[in-house]
Amino acid sequence: MRTAWLQRWTSAPPSRCAVCGAWPAQPLCDGCVVRFGQPRHRCRTCALPVPETVAACGACLREPPPLDACFAAVPYAYPWSGLVARFKFSGEAGWAGALASLMARTPGVDDALTQADLLLPLPLAPRRLAERGFNQALLLARALARDKVETQLLLRLRETGAQATLDRRARRANVRDAFGVDPLRAAELQGRAVLLVDDVMTSGASLHAAASAVRRAGARSVSAVVLARTEEA
Repeated sequence: MRTAWLQRWTSAPPSRCAVCGAWPAQPLCDGCVVRFGQPRHRCRTCALPVPETVAACGACLREPPPLDACFAAVPYAYPWSGLVARFKFSGEAGWAGALASLMARTPGVDDALTQADLLLPLPLAPRRLAERGFNQALLLARALARDKVETQLLLRLRETGAQATLDRRARRANVRDAFGVDPLRAAELQGRAVLLVDDVMTSGASLHAAASAVRRAGARSVSAVVLARTEEA
């Protein structure tokens, strides 16, 4: 029943642009995508905005993250922050297609999707999944490359508190050892190129914890793509 509900909403986008109200339109009209969704030059491994001449930010040079590449479609700001909230917290699963389209058009993502052997959405803890009714990262991953999505390799091992009010160090501690790979299937990651998928990246603590678990299982490369990135880690 839940699958049928998700399919119905995914296939029935709003008839007006959710940002400017233009009608008829897709969930996001072309004008608003152009106005608010222009790609920005970002650090190759943490997706923070950097000058055009810079490949990697100072923080990533000092302490390289466990990601070979990281892509973000838009900043976590107006109007995207509001749309993410509708998607995650208001049961509006139909936003997955429109938001994944923004991710797919981000420079570098098309190649990353082509080169990836597996797309692994970050898993939700059971309690949060029950509250929300769906995993937003999974819906985005399926909209990006359904045939490459695997949901049972990367596992959430324990509940974690909310990250929003924590500083960078506390975020890392909060998600330490929160992710793992199914030990009975870990061999499936040996030598594979993995692309992690999530909706929002703030400090990167959750993505880094997941990436470390996948690397320990033997993945050849681990990259990540997110919809929105905060402007400060």
